[in-house]
Order: sequence, then C-alpha cells, then structure tokens
Amino acid sequence: MALRLFNTMGRKMEEFVPVDPNKKYVGFYGCGPTVYNYAHIGNLRAYVFLDILDKTLTYLGYDIKHVMNITDVGHLTGDADDGEDKMVKTAEERHQSVLDVAKFYTDAFMSDIDALNIRHPDVICKATEHISDMIELIKKIEANGHTYTAGGNLYFDISTFPGYGDLANLNLDELKAGAGRRKLSVIDENKRNPGDFVLWFTKSKFENQAMTWDSPWGRGYPGWHIECSAMSMKYLGKHIDIHTGGVDHIPVHHTNEIAQSEGSFSAEERAEGPWVKYWLHNEFLVIEGGNKMSKSSGNFLRLQTLLDKGYDALDYRFFLLGGHYRKQIYFSWDAMDGAKNGRAALNERVAKLILKAKDEGLELTKENFAEKLASIAKKLHKDGESENLKKFREGLENDLLTPVAMAAMQKETNGKGRAAVDCLADIFTMDKVLSLKVIENAIEVAKKLEKESSAHLDDHAGDSEAAEITALVEERTAAKKAKDFAKADQIRNDLAARGITIIDTPQGPTWKRN
Repeated sequence: MALRLFNTMGRKMEEFVPVDPNKKYVGFYGCGPTVYNYAHIGNLRAYVFLDILDKTLTYLGYDIKHVMNITDVGHLTGDADDGEDKMVKTAEERHQSVLDVAKFYTDAFMSDIDALNIRHPDVICKATEHISDMIELIKKIEANGHTYTAGGNLYFDISTFPGYGDLANLNLDELKAGAGRRKLSVIDENKRNPGDFVLWFTKSKFENQAMTWDSPWGRGYPGWHIECSAMSMKYLGKHIDIHTGGVDHIPVHHTNEIAQSEGSFSAEERAEGPWVKYWLHNEFLVIEGGNKMSKSSGNFLRLQTLLDKGYDALDYRFFLLGGHYRKQIYFSWDAMDGAKNGRAALNERVAKLILKAKDEGLELTKENFAEKLASIAKKLHKDGESENLKKFREGLENDLLTPVAMAAMQKETNGKGRAAVDCLADIFTMDKVLSLKVIENAIEVAKKLEKESSAHLDDHAGDSEAAEITALVEERTAAKKAKDFAKADQIRNDLAARGITIIDTPQGPTWKRN
C-alpha cells in the first residue's frame, strides 16, 4: 500500500506522489502561530497533526524539509483585512514593544511543542526577517497585472485570477457581491471587490503602526497572507509538495495564498504545475456546546492549564492521537482522565514486557534503549513486518489514521506469541511516529514494579512458614503450566484459608500475609 492523503483541493483521497517523482524528497509547509498570545490546546492540535505527518513521511523513507512560519507582523484580528493588528494590540496592552511580545510568545509556543514531543521544523522563519522577500514577490505579482493601488494600499484583484476560490469552492460572483459562503465585512471602501485583499499596507490603514518598512508602494508593512507565499518559496521553491493548516485557513488565508503565489508565476512556471500539490487541513478541537476554542472569545485552555490540573503533556498528545485529524475532537475533562489512564495502562504493559525482556537477556535503561532496540528492529525487519507493524504502517498510509496506528501498538503490548524483545523493538519503531515516549516512561514503571516485587519478598524474612508457603506457590505455578487448574485452585484456596494472598508480578507469583 502506498501513502494516500485527502487533498482539500478537489476533496478526494489521492495517492501521494512528490512533485519530483524521481526523488524521495518531500518539501512541506505548515502555517505557524501568530505570536500575540499563548497557543491554546486547539491551536496545538494542528502541530501534533503536523508532527505526525513529518514523522510518517520520515518513517516511510522520505527525505523531508519541513518549514513553518512565525507571524509577528501583519495579521489583523479579522483574517480578511479588517480589525486591528494583533501584535500591536497586544503590545499596547502589555506596554511592551512588538518584538518583545513576539519573543515572549514564541518562546512559550516552543516550550509547548517541546512538552508535546513535537519535532522542531527544519526551518522556522519569522515574517519580520523576510520583508525583502515579500516585497520582491509582490513586485512579480504587480508585474503580472494582478494588483491595483487605492487609498495608499496595494490590493490583489481577485477578478484577475480565474482559479480564485477553487480550494474552498467559493463562488466568485457571490464574493464580488459580498455574499455567499465566505463571510466578508465590507469595511474597506478602497476595495473594488469585497474579496480583494491587501498585499501592502501604508499609513492609510493605521497611523500608529509600530513596525514599517520602505517599499515601492510607500512606507508601510505587509498584509498577512503574503508572508507564507514568500517564505515557502524561499525555502522550498516554486512548487511545494504539501501545505497544511487548520480548516479555518481554507476560505481566506489559503485561498489568498494560492492566488498571490501563482499570480507571481511566469507562463513557464504555471505550466510546471500548481504552487501546492497537496493541501491538508486539520479540524477543530471543540468544547462543551460544540464551540471551537477561540482566543478572541476568551474561550480557550492552555497546555499549562492541563499541567496545573495534574495531567502530563503526553496525556494530551495521547488524547489527540485517538482521533483522526480530519474529524472534530470533543474536549472534556472526562476525556482527559481517560487519556491519562489509558497512557498509564499502556506504559505499565510495556513495563512488563521490559521485565520479561530482562529475563530473556536484554536489560534496557534510559541511556541504552534507543541504540539497543534500533539494532534489534533493524535485524528483525529484514525478514519483513510483524502483523501489528504492518497494520500500523497501513493505518498511517491511509491518510494518517492515528487511531489505527495506536490500536496496532496497543495490541503489540500484549506480547502474545512473540519474544518480549521483538515486541519492544516494534513498539519502539511505532513510537518514533506516535512519540509518546513509551519505552522511556515504561523503564521507570518497570523499576517501580521491580521494587514493589522485592518489597514483597523482603516481607518474608523471619517468617517460619516462608519456605513451605513459597514451595506451595511454586507448586501452584507448575500446576497451572501443566493445565491442572483444579490443583492450582485448590492450592490457592488452601493458602487463602491460612490468610495468604498470592500476588502475580512480572517476575512471577509471590505472596503476602493478609
């Protein structure tokens, strides 16, 4: 089975074939945060999804280049050029500079993705550091006849781009009339059409804009949409394999990105194909009442809120992986409790495998487990995949179905019919993508289980009947292996009558007095 992805452009499943089919290289771009506030857990869902895409492509053998932007200028409170500048608004509220605000919330965002075990993109690029790239791109768009100037601002004229709205299935005539499926506020009288959007603002928009730059259209600053086009092209070229974002980006931001990016193309570049080959979008995280989390409404939770309530960041990752990225996920504290308990149970089952592997001659530590399991996995997979590893791969290849991949890993923890070391090697391989730190955490759980088992054994010191009781427990174990369950039950009942409880541990049964 080959990797198949749901392409928002065309709304269908498609086999993934890179822009250059002769190479195993994949370049993809994910819309990053606007750093005017903390990322909420709904925002963070997008980056867990992006991380799964990143690690799945790597797992399938692709050489990847993952690029993500940091928006620190140009994003207004309304995505369609209306409202206040988000960065300036927060800077004024905090009595700080825009760059200080950007640094503070960028650092907070990076801390969140580290806690969620998300790999840092290969390139993280800030809008304010790429103004010259945006200006050069706008010049090409202007030269191709897609722009007009009004009120001091430079606008993209959507009527000049025939494919405008294809991604979102928008009706251009309705947009011109200010109606239709995309909500547009006609507040900018300079626009010829309500759907037109700003490429470059001058002081005509805000007299007090904190950051401005010289440009051919006057001193000002870029519109929000242009940054993603300019930076993706700089680091990935004119034709990109994959672009991701939330479903809320489809009708405005990504629609505008396509128009301006392909509006900059020469005839030769247009003939080579679209700017983006595959568009992937994640759905919302919704809360009570079916509402999406929103900073503007104040209706949002930070990752830190979960940590303060006693959850681990990986509990939240576990929760998210239980749903498909294209489906809404309903957040509740009960669901988080379920995720926390589910992850703890997973770690304990793997811990028992680690203890069994120790009996098989493999002792894992936090320092050596990656090297040892990688070596075992390499030898093991020479002869092909196990049943569960195959199901894991097929789940990911089917549009990143993480619930299927998670189920495959859960099943592997049962350890039925396989050596513990082989099970652990496959779990290690799966967790390279799922990134729940299963082996690392299970090693700590295994230490705890061993300690508890030793404590029970120590309890027998000085017990005059210890040797006799231990012999009976061993006799019961032998009876169970021989499938003489009647005898095993009789021994257990006899011991219970004497106030002895048999305790099953990963190292075998032990006992204690009640």
